[in-house]
Amino acid sequence: MRRGGTGRPGRGAGTHARSHALARAFVLALALGASLLLGACAALNDSTSATAPTPPPRLEETLSPAQRQEHERLVASYGGAYNNPKLQAQIEGVVNRLVAASERPNLHYRVTILNSPAVNAFALPNGSLYVTRGLLSLASDNSELASVLSHEMAHVIANHAATREDQMKQAVLVSRVISDVVNDSDLGALALARSRISLASFSRGQELEADAIGVGISARAGFDPYGAERFLTTMGRQASIRSSSMSQSASADTTDFLASHPATPERISIVMANAREYASPDKPGERDRKQYLAAIDGLVYGDDPKEGFVRGRRFFHPKLGFTFTAPEGFTLENTSQAVLGASTSGREALRLDAVRVAGDQSLAQYLSSGWIEGVEISTVESLVLNGFPAATAVARGEQWSFRMFAIRFGSDVYRLIFAARELTPELDKQFREAAETFRRVSIEEAENVKPLRIRIVTAGLTDNIERVAAKMDVQDRALERFLVLNGLQKGDKLSYGEQYKIIAE
Repeated sequence: MRRGGTGRPGRGAGTHARSHALARAFVLALALGASLLLGACAALNDSTSATAPTPPPRLEETLSPAQRQEHERLVASYGGAYNNPKLQAQIEGVVNRLVAASERPNLHYRVTILNSPAVNAFALPNGSLYVTRGLLSLASDNSELASVLSHEMAHVIANHAATREDQMKQAVLVSRVISDVVNDSDLGALALARSRISLASFSRGQELEADAIGVGISARAGFDPYGAERFLTTMGRQASIRSSSMSQSASADTTDFLASHPATPERISIVMANAREYASPDKPGERDRKQYLAAIDGLVYGDDPKEGFVRGRRFFHPKLGFTFTAPEGFTLENTSQAVLGASTSGREALRLDAVRVAGDQSLAQYLSSGWIEGVEISTVESLVLNGFPAATAVARGEQWSFRMFAIRFGSDVYRLIFAARELTPELDKQFREAAETFRRVSIEEAENVKPLRIRIVTAGLTDNIERVAAKMDVQDRALERFLVLNGLQKGDKLSYGEQYKIIAE
């Protein structure tokens, strides 16, 4: 979560809206967040050969001003670039090896590691490849990384990325027209989201084609072509953990999005068939597991410090200097725009974001200024939360009701919005108690909180899966997360002297 922008009605991150539109935004934001894991062009990145790769041309030397601007916008939207020279060199080495085995060895590629916990990778028509550290954390060896990189390269080789770019320009234009002419940016955002869903459907065949091309490139480069199957399996299992942790509300939007992309079992069966054309399972090719694990040892896992941390029901932002704890039964997810939360039942949700509000406007006035309709004026009240000026109010729509808080903290106003299908007195009490946990953190607290990282451990003689999984610094489902992270299944045994990934500070 970043510091917010303007607090004027009609602007800001997820601001103004009719109460039913805000409810829709809650459901859409929570639902699409998990869907993107399965729908986005997913892949993996890392490691390479021992030979130092020839560095590709720098971005500023090869991109036009417009391309450079798009690159900077894209990188900023994913939390910036993740700076790790050793890891960068590993990935570039793998890319060079794949390029030499591809159908177009004359193409130049530039790789950017994105500082995001999201699981994603994609390519631009100019040969810019992007991979998130969230995706890198899921890979277990070089062949899985190569499967991701070759898949993205295939989009460039087959000119898929250029087609998507043209289509997205039209989608963005439509959303802007709706936002500006109809003066409803929520409706514009919804139109853009639906356009993206339509584009995903358009790219269904392209994704499968890229899988086939990518497996061939990876195999010819000497990597195990079955790495694609293993990674797709891991990605599907990780998506299941995430979607079950973050309660989803079923909607047409989520169904259409998932239905428009190849289901993970379908893709797995296809890449398996592709891999058999190049190698038999008993002689698959190189994996380079140790080299890959050495490259990602220490990789930041999950939230980045500058965006704050989620630890169970608690959100902690050492840079901005505050913390907040969600009600019992809530699962939190931190994004660059806001902190989102949902209850296990899916009937309650929350959003925490920040905006700028003029100093001469009281918070009570702000809550009733029209940025959300349906506010019950009689419920607006001013209060103090742990020493900070605040105000609260209730807004009601057709299907959802909201308990809203505005808290002035430094130069920003933090909006804590709870949504419920039925705002009962007991539930409203829980929301108030949660709002009262918003407080400043001490310098000592801020310094003691550290990000989670991928750590590589070696199995000892007496180690088993349960014992090593217990070392994971996660709030829940440590065993299941350990299995997914390492491509293991229940009933598998650890191999003495073998290296495994855990999550720890």
